[in-house]
Amino acid sequence: MSMRSELGEAPEIVRSLVERQRGVIDSVGEAIASRPVDLVLMAARGTSDHAAIYAQYIFGVYNKLPVALAAPSIQSLYGVAPRLRNALAIGVSQSGQSPDVVGVIEEARRQNALTIAITNDVKSPLSRAAEFHIDIHAGRERAVAATKTYVAELTALAMLSTALQDDGVARKQLAEVPDAIAAALGLEELVAAAARDQAGMQRAVILGRGFNYATALEWSLKLKEMSYVLADAYSTADFEHGPIAMIDPGFVVHAIAADGPTLPEIKAVLGRLREAGARLVVASNSVDALAFAEVPLRLPAAPEWLSPLSAIIPGQLFAYHLALAKHLDTERPRHIQKVTKTR
Repeated sequence: MSMRSELGEAPEIVRSLVERQRGVIDSVGEAIASRPVDLVLMAARGTSDHAAIYAQYIFGVYNKLPVALAAPSIQSLYGVAPRLRNALAIGVSQSGQSPDVVGVIEEARRQNALTIAITNDVKSPLSRAAEFHIDIHAGRERAVAATKTYVAELTALAMLSTALQDDGVARKQLAEVPDAIAAALGLEELVAAAARDQAGMQRAVILGRGFNYATALEWSLKLKEMSYVLADAYSTADFEHGPIAMIDPGFVVHAIAADGPTLPEIKAVLGRLREAGARLVVASNSVDALAFAEVPLRLPAAPEWLSPLSAIIPGQLFAYHLALAKHLDTERPRHIQKVTKTR
């Protein structure tokens, strides 16, 4: 049951992070503002990779910084170090132990780029490699599948973006996130029933766009690693460029549709999917989007830029309850381990 209990810790972890790490993150923001930063390079693997994709949107939309995702093998396997002049390199890792991610940050620091580690272990190789370290204070995570640490990573990135723009309104909105996460946890009974109903599911598509493209990717990963479903995640824009042809009557589609600029296009796709006979699970704070769903999951009201912090909760719950419905081990999925060290 550790995964479920860890998932339930998310509201207080986020509340603590916002309160305890604000000074640290503000000082990191000041350091960034004092340097000529033209781009952000994100280094991560697995779940943390999806936090990095969230960073692409938040730093791009609110800080006008282009964000690239590092390809660590360029350095670790091919022996080539990209030029990182005027870059801010951020390594995101729950354990901080993957050598290829550490290597990206070490090389960035060697080139005098500003470097930040976001981890759950202040003594990890990644935290030692970076000039600055942001501790997500999530406590020990025993279950193999990351839940609370993912939400904490998103929170740290949101706080860093807010520090760069020194926006009082954004800070207030961040302080309300723990309540939104708690409200999303309140969907568990409905999610569990839907998971039991879909216990025979072998394949699915997970859709999101904009800030919640990261949510779709992480939702998909949780279904894969916990319940062994072949779950493909797409931006709805990419989905319309070909993969939508897969859909036939009864095909399961999970979608995240937050209120904001992406909503009209997502609703149009949901309409097409409903006409095609797809079984739709929709997590949204929009009544119009929920109207398309066989299983409507009403998300709490939240500004779009912060919605991924609560929108992932029903995805984590669904993966957990689907694993239970399939009589699978929710703590130790087959073939994977808690700390994965890639090179």
